[in-house]
Amino acid sequence: MPTRTAEAEWKGSLREGEGRVALGSGAFSGAYSFRSRFEEGTGTNPEELLGAAHAGCFSMALAAGLGAAGHAPESIRTIASVSIEPQDGGFAITRSALETEARVPGIEESEFQRLADEAKAGCPVSKALAGVQIELEARLL
Repeated sequence: MPTRTAEAEWKGSLREGEGRVALGSGAFSGAYSFRSRFEEGTGTNPEELLGAAHAGCFSMALAAGLGAAGHAPESIRTIASVSIEPQDGGFAITRSALETEARVPGIEESEFQRLADEAKAGCPVSKALAGVQIELEARLL
């Protein structure tokens, strides 16, 4: 299995400095700063990037589970809202709330919910976030 890379470079102090992050694949490169992380400044931040990873991983895990159960999904759209809060004199990522909508012909609601819960628990990013509260709201379209 491949190892994926990303890099970050930071210049300056925490509040006045700025940085750039880049994915090793070249698919994304962007600026980040104190303001983009802790306020409403322009640029990305680690929590947003973690949210993208969690939403993508969960969606793929749900597609795999649905397919294995004989239900081919037409579409799965997931939003991950990742929270960072003051904790123990610093900051901690405390929550990732997944909200997914899926179009899956012929599936019963109860089976869809069961498979969504299994995907939440089984996706590798959820496992990496074991110390974080993970919530899920799953809807069939």
